[in-house]
Amino acid sequence: MNATKALYETDFNLWLKETVNLLRKGEVEKLDLENLAEEIEDMGNSRKDALESNLIRVLQHLLKWKYQPQKRTNSWKASITEHSLRLNKAFKKSPSLKPYFESVFADCYQDARLITSQETGLDIATFPDLCPFSQTDVLNPQYLPED
Repeated sequence: MNATKALYETDFNLWLKETVNLLRKGEVEKLDLENLAEEIEDMGNSRKDALESNLIRVLQHLLKWKYQPQKRTNSWKASITEHSLRLNKAFKKSPSLKPYFESVFADCYQDARLITSQETGLDIATFPDLCPFSQTDVLNPQYLPED
């Protein structure tokens, strides 16, 4: 077992620091390639998880805004804006995430529908089976659905 591989098991932060140093020095032969590849893959998965989380959150608040007009709050409006902006920033940093967004949009809507039903106490049938908001709407930080 090489020294950096042992560090991975005992001190992750030091492993990161040492890995960066080795990369910068071009000492590839000393790298813990197996764990480095796994960590890079995990980074990509974390970005996808964050994208899904932000998408679900904006959809939740759009549903609440549309189907509970009597309970609208500035907090909901701010959440819609915040999470839409986060999605847009993610695409700016990583444009290749856009097809992933498109592929999980319908599933995230179903998750948001279920969560919103539980959160509001409204029957899930209150919310349409198909998302009433376009992907363009969701990515518009100023979009608010009409009643």
